[in-house]
Amino acid sequence: MSRIEILMTVPISQTAGNALDERFLVHRLWEQADPAAFLAAAGGRIRGAATSTGFGRVGHELLALLPHLEIVASFGVGYDNIDTAACARRGVVVTNTPDVLDEEVADLALGLTLATLRRIPQADRFVRAGLWEKGSFPLSPTLRGRHVGIVGLGRIGKTVARRFEGFGVPIGYHGRHRQEVPYAYHSDLRGLAEVSDLLVVCTPGGSETRRMIDAALLEALGPQGVLINVSRGSVVDQAALIAALRAGTILAAGLDVLEDEPHVPAALLALDNVVVLPHVGSRSLHTRNAAGRLVADNLLSWFAGSGPLTPVAETPFRGPVRASDRTG
Repeated sequence: MSRIEILMTVPISQTAGNALDERFLVHRLWEQADPAAFLAAAGGRIRGAATSTGFGRVGHELLALLPHLEIVASFGVGYDNIDTAACARRGVVVTNTPDVLDEEVADLALGLTLATLRRIPQADRFVRAGLWEKGSFPLSPTLRGRHVGIVGLGRIGKTVARRFEGFGVPIGYHGRHRQEVPYAYHSDLRGLAEVSDLLVVCTPGGSETRRMIDAALLEALGPQGVLINVSRGSVVDQAALIAALRAGTILAAGLDVLEDEPHVPAALLALDNVVVLPHVGSRSLHTRNAAGRLVADNLLSWFAGSGPLTPVAETPFRGPVRASDRTG
């Protein structure tokens, strides 16, 4: 009996790879001499796919090459690179890996906040440059007395908020709906920015949130304001942010994500009031293995007939869908 064929678009984790190899015939797209030719020849046999945001767009063009695709298991919480509407039209279920990344990303958000406010990377460079012997490092801003605003109070946003509770700072949030939480709700994002000294962005990416942190919002945050982004680079108008950092419209920024990763604008690197990380929020061995295992478990559960474990809201599981029922 032939094994079910799975497409893995990018390296995910050894944990996922080993688990999938045991059950399926896994085609690793990056190992193909001619990926386009491979998809044209073998796409009709593919029934499941494992991917991540590192692959790029999973949209109509790719889906058309995979006419019998049933499920796309995405590595990571965000899945804005997947055309979920196109998947839904074809009866393709999309899954992600919620929960397993929350704690690690929240830890990084807090660490990035402290690094940005207390200027930890700058202090390290100061010592390495031999400047300590010539004088003290300048005094830094502080978290004391700041009002924290969280943009997007989902799983990660709530986990971030709980960490800030330990610092005794007031916390507010903006989201689509008011929630039963002990934080001040702001239905208007600008209103949240106006009362916040520290704005932490945790909202998903996608067209709805694209460049929602723009020049006007940064102006509302103010000259003592600090922006921390651990969500998606697309959420922030990067050109407006650079201009605001240059002009002193805001005090500083800490960024784990950028608009065009891994490209970092020279204008951003030239600034001393920004800390830039290479999108490492969830990049720990622990979370990579856990997320990889969940990718594999979603595929294993689906093809065992038990349905997906963590389907995204846009492609809810309503029972098996026959290939002949798919449209688009």
